[in-house]
Amino acid sequence: MANDLGSSRPGALIDLAQPLRAKRAWWGRLAILAKRKPLGTASASVILALILVAILADLLAPYDPIKTSPKSRLVPPSRQYLMGGDHLGRDIFSNIIHGARLSLFVGIVSVMVGTMTGSLIGTASGYLGGKVDFGAQRFIDTLMAFPTLVLAIAIVSFLGSNVINVLFAIGITIIPTTSRVVRGSVLSVKENQYVEAARAIGCGPLRIMGMHVLPNVMAPIIILASIALGGAILAEASLSFLGLGVPPPAASWGRMLGGESIRFMAEAPWILVFPGLAITIVVLAFNLLGDTVRDVLDPRLRGTR
Repeated sequence: MANDLGSSRPGALIDLAQPLRAKRAWWGRLAILAKRKPLGTASASVILALILVAILADLLAPYDPIKTSPKSRLVPPSRQYLMGGDHLGRDIFSNIIHGARLSLFVGIVSVMVGTMTGSLIGTASGYLGGKVDFGAQRFIDTLMAFPTLVLAIAIVSFLGSNVINVLFAIGITIIPTTSRVVRGSVLSVKENQYVEAARAIGCGPLRIMGMHVLPNVMAPIIILASIALGGAILAEASLSFLGLGVPPPAASWGRMLGGESIRFMAEAPWILVFPGLAITIVVLAFNLLGDTVRDVLDPRLRGTR
């Protein structure tokens, strides 16, 4: 018995040490990736900071973003008002912090809706072929005939300005590109032997698409979603700039750039400079992160940059 207990202890110690070694290896790979992709690391840091700001907006904002004060009207940046005040006497810094919450929410949800819908259409179109493929691709051709922003403007103008309609409009503009890319990947994957084997043992089309085809085209889907996030945030800002975004009193970076603010551009340039910088930095961070994700997940680009 003593020998059994003695022989079992090293095994137990080894089992306990394995998760620790796996964790160290994971952190090591992450450190190597951060060293190889400094722009991706910097962009990921900016996005993580944006997420924290959005979550803690109520705690970080020094003032109510919709509260006006005659004393702070067009005041320049100072210790009390870090980014100055706008033409209505609202604190610009507080509006930018709360606007991050709206931009992040609209960007993530619209990209999820558009990417999931486009992926399902592309998968069904590429695998089933025939009339399904023909009908789906003619629908995609119709969507692609309209410029992205024009299509979003048309949808919001028809449905009305609210959060749901803005999400729907931006999500619709993401569907065509996602569908085309996923369809091309599915046409390649469905010729593999494991798909033919699943078909030979009697698996139905839905099971094959869900269990064997879609999981093997997830890499391009993730790449498309990461790249589309920056465009979705920019589209929301553009709609708000045109007065078609999320209606007031919700804080929006795009609305801060439009409306009556333009009249005070020469007198108080900080009204437009800080919201414009926020949009530029966040969109650039998402675009750089999308490029990094593409380089990591696309086997054709690994080791090239």
